[in-house]
Amino acid sequence: MNRFLTISAPLLVFVIACGERAGLPETATTGTSNAPFETATASATTTASTGGTVSNMTPADKEFVSRAGMAGLYEVQAANLALQNAASDRVREFAQRMLTDHSQANFELQELATVKGLALPTQLSGSHKSAIDHLSGLNGAEFDKAYMQHMVSDHRSDIAEFERASQTARDSDVQGWATRTLPTLKAHATLAVEVAAGV
Repeated sequence: MNRFLTISAPLLVFVIACGERAGLPETATTGTSNAPFETATASATTTASTGGTVSNMTPADKEFVSRAGMAGLYEVQAANLALQNAASDRVREFAQRMLTDHSQANFELQELATVKGLALPTQLSGSHKSAIDHLSGLNGAEFDKAYMQHMVSDHRSDIAEFERASQTARDSDVQGWATRTLPTLKAHATLAVEVAAGV
C-alpha cells in the first residue's frame, strides 16, 4: 500500500496540474492569446492575423510591413535571376550581396510579423511581378543593364518608405526594424548606382 502511494502521488500531482492547465487559455509563448485579435484575409498585398501576440498596429504600419515583405521577396527573386543570367562579375557580386542582406532582412521581418500576428506576402504581384517577368526574358549584358536599373529605382523608393516608417510608425517594433534596416538599403542604393554606371 505504501509503495502504491509513493508511485501514485507524483502522478496525481501531474494529473491535477494538467487538469488545471487544460482550462486555461494559451499564452503568447505557446502561440496564441486569450485576447481578441483582428482578422483579415492574407494575400500578396495584404496582411493577416495568424495568431501571434495582439498588436495595436495602425493600418499604415500594417501596410508598411506588407509592402516591405513584398519588396524583400522581390529582391531575393531578382538576385537569384541575376546570379543565373548576368554577364558581369560586378552584377553577380551585387546580386549575391542583395541575396544575403535581403534574406536576413526578410527573416527578421518574418519574425516581427509572426509576433504581431501578420502574414507576409508569399507571391509577387503588381510592379514587382512585372519586373521579374521582364527580367526573366533577358540574359547577358541586356539583363545586367535592366536588372541594375531596377535596383537603382527600387532602392530609391524603398528608402523613401523606410525613412517614413522610421519616423512615423506607431508600433515601436516596426519603427525599430525600419530604422535598423535603412542604412543597409542606403548602402545598396549607392552600390547600385556605381554598378549600373559600369554596365
